[in-house]
Amino acid sequence: MSTELLIMLIGGVFIIAALYSSVGHAGASGYIAVMSLMMLEPAVIKPTALSLNILVASIASWQFYRAGHFSWSLFWPFAVLAIPFAYLGGHLNLPADLFKTLLGLVLLYSSTRLFLNSKAAADTKPPEKITALATGAGIGFLSGLTGTGGGIFLTPLLLFMGWANPKRAAAVSALFVLVNSAAGLAGNITSTRSLPSFIIPLLLAVALGGSLGSYMGSRRVQPAVIKRLLALVLLIAGLKLIFT
Repeated sequence: MSTELLIMLIGGVFIIAALYSSVGHAGASGYIAVMSLMMLEPAVIKPTALSLNILVASIASWQFYRAGHFSWSLFWPFAVLAIPFAYLGGHLNLPADLFKTLLGLVLLYSSTRLFLNSKAAADTKPPEKITALATGAGIGFLSGLTGTGGGIFLTPLLLFMGWANPKRAAAVSALFVLVNSAAGLAGNITSTRSLPSFIIPLLLAVALGGSLGSYMGSRRVQPAVIKRLLALVLLIAGLKLIFT
């Protein structure tokens, strides 16, 4: 990788980490978008996105927990089956064309949900355990398969179904992303047994961005405007993946 491309990539993942972590996400879909726009190979994109996700999700989980927004009783039913299914999805490696199309659809889906998800239900009620278990398993498998942490699916679902308020949804999603990303990366490494050589400066960049964004999101910034900006980025990247 050239120095110019690496500098652009570092700047891109820093911005993505700051924006995503402010709403309890770790940024995998954003990292995927940036790396895809820079024409990196799918075999590089997946483990890189998962590695960056783990670090940013760890930071975001801690910040939202410290701010008092986390709920263990809401978290565990989604996570318990998501972890093994994320490992299974991470172990699978799809053909390049299929991988690009699937990622494009994931990004377009995420964009749509972020555009629409500007309000949450006034009253919230946790889902039935069997519903949460099944939902977590499906999101876990897809997150491992695509190299995302699942927050782009879980957070809108928690809000639209009235299962959590925005801050609690962000807190639960942050830890959900962490455990899924760890399981997905473990599955990927057992298959590929390698990580990109340029990952260290990217980890430093997302650590800074994630610390800034999660602090602001858990204590200061309202997420609606940030979500719409992210949705635009995902829309452009998703269309590019599908139609090029």
